Amino acid sequence: MTLTIYNTLTRDKKPFEPIAAGTVRMYCCGVTVYDYCHLGHARSYIVWDTVRRYLQWRGYQVQYVQNFTDIDDKIIRRSQEEGLPWQEITRKYIDAYQEDMGRLNILPADAYPKATDVMPQIIELIKTLIDQGYAYPVDGDVYYAVERFPAYGKLSGRKLEQMEAGASERLETEAVAKKRHPLDFALWKAAKPGEPEWDSPWGKGRPGWHIECSAMVREWLGDRIDIHSGGEDLVFPHHENEIAQSEAALSQPLANVWMHNGFVKIRGDKMSKSLKNFTTIRSLLETTDPMVVRLFVLQAHYRSPIDFTEDAIAAAENGWNTLKEALKYRVNFEQLPGWPEIDTLEQASVDRFNAAMDDDFNTPIAMAVLFELAKDLRRAGNVLVHTGQSDLSVEQLQQKWQTLLRLSQVLGLEISSLSEPELTDASTNGNIMAGLSDAEIEALIQQRQEARKAKNFAEGDRIRNELQAQGITLIDQPGGETRWHRH
Repeated sequence: MTLTIYNTLTRDKKPFEPIAAGTVRMYCCGVTVYDYCHLGHARSYIVWDTVRRYLQWRGYQVQYVQNFTDIDDKIIRRSQEEGLPWQEITRKYIDAYQEDMGRLNILPADAYPKATDVMPQIIELIKTLIDQGYAYPVDGDVYYAVERFPAYGKLSGRKLEQMEAGASERLETEAVAKKRHPLDFALWKAAKPGEPEWDSPWGKGRPGWHIECSAMVREWLGDRIDIHSGGEDLVFPHHENEIAQSEAALSQPLANVWMHNGFVKIRGDKMSKSLKNFTTIRSLLETTDPMVVRLFVLQAHYRSPIDFTEDAIAAAENGWNTLKEALKYRVNFEQLPGWPEIDTLEQASVDRFNAAMDDDFNTPIAMAVLFELAKDLRRAGNVLVHTGQSDLSVEQLQQKWQTLLRLSQVLGLEISSLSEPELTDASTNGNIMAGLSDAEIEALIQQRQEARKAKNFAEGDRIRNELQAQGITLIDQPGGETRWHRH
């Protein structure tokens, strides 16, 4: 099987070939840290986390870098509104981002560079573009000359002459007067009174938005990378401008593959602050399990739009409950005689999972493999609870459970990432749960056995129900032995 990926630049799926065998250098455009992250951010970073996890699962060493934009008009405006230094604003929302992503079980990036970390590199890159005739300074600003880059528009599929129509109407008169072309974009902005500023050959100022990513990619990952990713909204102008900057300066492609995830819609409308249908991650997680959010995202292909509705979240919640229940069945299964302590997988399921993910990370098809495994385990678990026996061998049960566990982890769906107290490692027998002690449970089980011997089945059922109400499941074994576990 060969991994194929849809490339936004070429508009087709092609086999993935890393620049260096066995290694993937991947850059993901991060957030501008002036506010809390929303559901659109959750989708994007869950998607790229899953891509990264799958590449690692397939044996690649992944170097994953994701930036923070920590100087920007929105940050300056928020600083002025709250009367706080811009550094405090960015620190606050970087911390909030890390907290939100941690709850969604998103792996930390190998590096989180900030725009202000690479000011010397940004200035050097702008100087190179000026020297090569791709940029020009005007009154302390520096602009990129889009007409000097013939391939401008190749990522978005837009033609320069089509984009030019009406562009001047969207710009300030002062900015239009400075530019040679309406679509020329700022690489460096002259400082205004009271704004953060840095020294440069063109005077005090700060970088434009697009140049920071070109500088950070080069500084952390090199001149050319394997995968550049981000939301669909970044195709134009941000990623288009990154290509123009980096490829003009370095005379080679910036990235071999460009990947973009689709939008999140709220009941059919694109999620946006202007429509007042904006949902932050932290407000959503007040009522929704993080793994439900993750499953909601993965039940759609990453390039397709996804509609956030009550029904969609309810379906995702049912799906997660199914997987979670199956994952927790190990507590039942490992008590069977001969449970093997080995790490073997059901190869047929792994092959079908890999085939789905190799087809441009088709998570909906890959999820179907997980649900099939969960269905088999659930059926076997129900038989075991009611009869004390299993219709599958312990080797089959172990393989199915281990396969479900490992493939779920590839998608970032893990019980261990939750805060529910009952979801502890099965080997601990759940002893962190408050309530009856082990000795008290054993005493009640003994009372139940004595009641059953005396044919007082009503008393035996009462004790079983009492234990069940406190999260204790009894499993009657052949020969009269009763085993138990906490939920």
